[in-house]
Amino acid sequence: MTTKLHIGNMPRTSTNNEIEGLFRPFGLVSSVIFTKDPATGLNTGCGTIEMDNDVDAQSAINRLNFSQYCGRTIGVSRARKT
Repeated sequence: MTTKLHIGNMPRTSTNNEIEGLFRPFGLVSSVIFTKDPATGLNTGCGTIEMDNDVDAQSAINRLNFSQYCGRTIGVSRARKT
């Protein structure tokens, strides 16, 4: 079962491949989805990542939450269930 993570404060120029590469050392990344601004269609700098299992997701949270990426302090947490 996959685990969804919320990512925030990413550079708006980040690509799905770059973010997948950031999370790949912690385990298999199933998907990366950035939220898009409805007016411009541009990346808002936040979104969700699905990781293959809960243990890998927790490792990514432990290492990447409040870490520096491209000069920004990023946030990584479990996505809220809706």
